[in-house]
Amino acid sequence: MPRAIRPRPGDSTARFPSVTVRSWAPSRSGGPLPVHSERTQLASERKEERAGRRPGRRDGGIIVHDEFLCHVTAYGICGGQRVGVPLGTYRAPTLALALWWMRDRALWIAERLDPDPDSPLFPPNSVAPVSATVPDVPRLLRTWCGDVVQQDLVADELAAGRLVRVATNDDTTEYELLAESVDALRMQRFTSNLSAPAA
Repeated sequence: MPRAIRPRPGDSTARFPSVTVRSWAPSRSGGPLPVHSERTQLASERKEERAGRRPGRRDGGIIVHDEFLCHVTAYGICGGQRVGVPLGTYRAPTLALALWWMRDRALWIAERLDPDPDSPLFPPNSVAPVSATVPDVPRLLRTWCGDVVQQDLVADELAAGRLVRVATNDDTTEYELLAESVDALRMQRFTSNLSAPAA
């Protein structure tokens, strides 16, 4: 049965943990969320190109990682064991596209966890509110998407070749967004092969 998780005004106890090893709490600004689309994404890349930078590179002329592997996964308990269910994978050719995809998937999860109970797609009484003690995952995901500081943090971490993990959970499931530089993965494999003992 679909579950409606409605925002709770004034809830200051909700947390959105782990961008890499850092914890994050939603900002209290409560401003409107920006609309992210392929059109705004392309405009952002054109702006970077006009500024003399390759899309996916940060300011300062420092060479950084250009291609990123992104995953979204849901984890739950099945038969007494923790099980991960892949919800999508994307190999982003630029940093900007990696960020866009992560925001798009976060909003995709939020929309499916928090459907409109008045939608004609659902039979009467098929959508019910959850307990007030359940973490409001859709609100946390939407807030993360609209937080410019957090988006810049993720961009800087990815551009530096670090793995970024963004995760939150409700009473039954953990939702994870993961992104990593393809170049960093290649370098890890190369160095591990160098350090492996000869047979």
